[in-house]
Amino acid sequence: MENQPLQVELSEGMVVTIVGLLLVFLTLAVLFLFFNYAMPVIRRNIDAKKNQKAAAAPIAQVEKVENDATGEVNAVIAAAIHHYLEEAHDDENTMLTIQKVKKAYSPWSSKIYTVHGGMLHR
Repeated sequence: MENQPLQVELSEGMVVTIVGLLLVFLTLAVLFLFFNYAMPVIRRNIDAKKNQKAAAAPIAQVEKVENDATGEVNAVIAAAIHHYLEEAHDDENTMLTIQKVKKAYSPWSSKIYTVHGGMLHR
């Protein structure tokens, strides 16, 4: 007897199945590595660039303004704001009309043809 190498014949379906499974798991592994190792590095670089831009931007100098408004001025401002807000909420004459409209029968909206639990009821 001759020594013949062990040959395993795989059908085309098995080859497609094995290649498909390997492709799916390889893709999942690549995505796992990307989101666990590459994304944090990318995020840190983006945050560092934002922080550099924020640090380079000049800080606006805020001038301290003395408040010379007296109680009378504050009272007039408050009264004007109150008057404006009350004017914005005037009562309006609103008339609501409801009319019943007769619709033509349409099987598209019929409850008879709806699907419940995978069964068709007629």
